[in-house]
Amino acid sequence: MRVLAIGECMAELAPSETEGDLRLGFAGDTFNTAWYLAQVAPEMQVSYLTAVGDDAISEKMKTFVIDSRIDDQFVQVIPNKTVGLYIVSLDQGERSFSYWRGQSAARSLADKSIVLNDAMSKADLIYFSGITLAILPIEGRISLISALKKARNQGKIIAFDPNLRPKLWASDAEMKKAIMDGAEVSDIVLPSFEDEAAWFNDTNPTATADRYLTAGATTIVVKDGANPVLYAQGQTYAKIPVNPVELLVDSTAAGDAFNAGFFAKYNDNETLKNATQYACNLSREVVQQRGALVQIEIANLSDTSSS
Repeated sequence: MRVLAIGECMAELAPSETEGDLRLGFAGDTFNTAWYLAQVAPEMQVSYLTAVGDDAISEKMKTFVIDSRIDDQFVQVIPNKTVGLYIVSLDQGERSFSYWRGQSAARSLADKSIVLNDAMSKADLIYFSGITLAILPIEGRISLISALKKARNQGKIIAFDPNLRPKLWASDAEMKKAIMDGAEVSDIVLPSFEDEAAWFNDTNPTATADRYLTAGATTIVVKDGANPVLYAQGQTYAKIPVNPVELLVDSTAAGDAFNAGFFAKYNDNETLKNATQYACNLSREVVQQRGALVQIEIANLSDTSSS
């Protein structure tokens, strides 16, 4: 399977093992998923569509993409621009972020419809997120949604993580409309219940799944922290228990890693149960280490039995 992830990769300053020190890395929600997918499913072709600047840190980012075994042919270079920056703060394993992305070249990633159409034509599964939509100007958002709709009509699998981040939007109403627009062109939606409940007033994960099924998606997987994961497809609804961790170190990329695990097994034509369990196992490995992108023991992910 050929996977295309679309979004923004940013420069990350995160706490190191030494108190008070920060280390430079590169991360971003859809990029994190691409990175983990390239690690756990090396037989897959994973590509990333974004835009970077023409400065030194943008060049370092491009090198990092290539070194991560991610295809960079759709990484566009925008003159006189740079990449976004964020700083991670941790409190007992829970993260918060401070962002600087006003000059981010990724805001232009959807400006050229010929690039979007070419990239999507060469993929089997196309993945984007609510953050991908949030960083784009309205014209870019419309262009991306249109290209995704066209790709879906051509038989491509479209996957979407709503990843609700209200601070990135001009208003709550704009955010909610854009999220539902994204769901309407998607086959797979991978929401997090805590966010959905806060902004869409869902009373339980089933309500979240039903809302996205009604929007037009066909497969929904609702993440819910340490609570069971709900998956829904057609009239089939089921839950997978989550094996809790003894020590939560850093939850930064928990959902991103989950999505990568799901895509890895979805590619193998596994049942939704096994794909969801594998996704849980990968996420569990990630949150027990510090940082968005961490080395994992693939052997630890092979148990797809319910805990």
